[in-house]
Amino acid sequence: MSSQKKKTNQCKVNWQDVHLDHELAKNIGADVEFVRKRLHAIDINGELKVGYEAFILIWENSPSEQWKAKLSKLPILRQTLNITYNIFAWGLYKWNKALKHW
Repeated sequence: MSSQKKKTNQCKVNWQDVHLDHELAKNIGADVEFVRKRLHAIDINGELKVGYEAFILIWENSPSEQWKAKLSKLPILRQTLNITYNIFAWGLYKWNKALKHW
């Protein structure tokens, strides 16, 4: 995420870390363990986006990466990338948990 944060300096993405403030998870009606499993983002209308949909939201709000959001919304590609993200997120969660990063 640190790489993505650097790319979004020009846009209005307010990065918050649930590991530093567990109350953030409660604000979306979830527990910290649930939030650790996938990326979460809230759009300007207050709608929660989870997983790959959160990445699309971030890209939509990053001037240099809006093309990724457009490409990612193509139906078959969106489904494929969503599945790929879920597999990656599961592995990353297990890896972080095994290494006791939290």
